[in-house]
Amino acid sequence: MTTGSCLCGDITFEVSGPITQMTHCHCTMCRKEHGSMFATYAEVAAKDFAWTKGEDKIETFKSSDILDRRFCGTCGSVMPSTEHDGEPVYIPAGLFVDDIVARADAHIFVGSKAEWYEIQDDLPQFEEYTDPADPSVEYESKSQAAEGTVGGGCLCGAVAFEYTGVPEFIMNCHCSRCRRAKSAAHATNAFIKPEYFKWTRGEDHVRIYKLPEAERFGHAFCDTCGSSVPRWSEGAPVVNVPVGSIDGDPGGRPKAHIFVGSKACWYEPPENAPHFEEMPTG
Repeated sequence: MTTGSCLCGDITFEVSGPITQMTHCHCTMCRKEHGSMFATYAEVAAKDFAWTKGEDKIETFKSSDILDRRFCGTCGSVMPSTEHDGEPVYIPAGLFVDDIVARADAHIFVGSKAEWYEIQDDLPQFEEYTDPADPSVEYESKSQAAEGTVGGGCLCGAVAFEYTGVPEFIMNCHCSRCRRAKSAAHATNAFIKPEYFKWTRGEDHVRIYKLPEAERFGHAFCDTCGSSVPRWSEGAPVVNVPVGSIDGDPGGRPKAHIFVGSKACWYEPPENAPHFEEMPTG
């Protein structure tokens, strides 16, 4: 038995059978929804999946003719979903509470990955699905940033933003909170000075969940589609921008992998940046 949960714990589930396939997805829609550089989904048979708490708290956004994307209405974690025939169940691997035996066996939709992002492992790569017969889904950015700025937004287009200049820094965070919030292997966040950042649309659509036991940690998401979006608290020195929500080059590269002591058992961070067990000082 394997269990999983959203960030706030309102929604939980269990898996009683094997994971049949596990892939890293680089499609634009998954990057937008999760706010991460890629999403990792574990597939299980519908008969082996069950909600154990909070199914009534799930909100849904129809992203295409074949898939409804689900998210927790309280904290914004991306929830398991199915195609309209109900089979299989796609589970965002960042939600797993327990260790799992499965490991990713491929990268899919690498034709849609961020141009500046480099895949570091030797897993097979597919331009779209592993099965070329599966239908492709097109997506176009809705952010429409001004010339000379870096723009981004959510999947449905309700929320959009832009910033000028370059990030103060970018980090890959592997802490359990970030993994649960992004429902992914890790978060990749760009930190922008507030004076260089502005909302261009839909700030009133942004929900912010503050983790009660944390001094600073929170998660911002679009109330319509659940996509992870920038978060800023009054007086904070930087705006936290999920890199997956950005269209184009963010203007910097991750400086480090942090909190690797809490990383997912099923993911090994590449050696493309320094590793720190927790938060580095200095």
